[in-house]
Amino acid sequence: MDRVKCDAASRAIRVFLLVGNRLLRDTLLRLFRKPADVSIIGQGAPSATVPADLQEAGCDVILADAIPVATGTSEDACARGDLDAGLLLVGMEEDEEQFLTAVRAGSRGYLLKDASAADVLSAVRSVSRGEAVCPPRLCLSLFKWVAEEARETSGRDSDSRPSLTIRQQQLVSLVARGLTNKEIANELNLSEFTVKNHLHRIMKQVDAESRHEAVESARAHGYLTRP
Repeated sequence: MDRVKCDAASRAIRVFLLVGNRLLRDTLLRLFRKPADVSIIGQGAPSATVPADLQEAGCDVILADAIPVATGTSEDACARGDLDAGLLLVGMEEDEEQFLTAVRAGSRGYLLKDASAADVLSAVRSVSRGEAVCPPRLCLSLFKWVAEEARETSGRDSDSRPSLTIRQQQLVSLVARGLTNKEIANELNLSEFTVKNHLHRIMKQVDAESRHEAVESARAHGYLTRP
């Protein structure tokens, strides 16, 4: 009997909870007590967990409640793809820009706040098999984003002058005035995620590594007039 239990444990999906919200972390711990094919092998808040902890744990899935950012922590390691485990985000908003940010950050799964316990378990199993998981509506936004990126790449190849949309030109002009992302969001009635996404695309289109370079490149291509 003991050997059977040992064999079952060895086949279990190893999950690390990288969750800062303590209430959510406790809920997930209770959820994973019953399934025999899932095992919680570690837990911790993103700010207090280093990449070495995740590497040593040898997990299959990292369950997180925040999008990885460039901080040098375990979240950053997820974003860079330094870990073999699949990153699954839970408790997220149904926001297209936030979702695309998560995809660029290396997430393989994206579950909304209203996801059921069954949804979470199913997503963990899917991510462990190398599959991606996300709401159908947001999946459509991903297809649109990929298509738009392809069109922009094609446009850059056929024309040395980057093609900025009216909205992108408005945003660059506000950056040139020294406005922050939050101030730009208020000015254009957008979310900060949307502003960040626009800036990401603009910098890619004009081959810039900073906001200042993006402004100067846009100005050099005739999109802005010098003050």
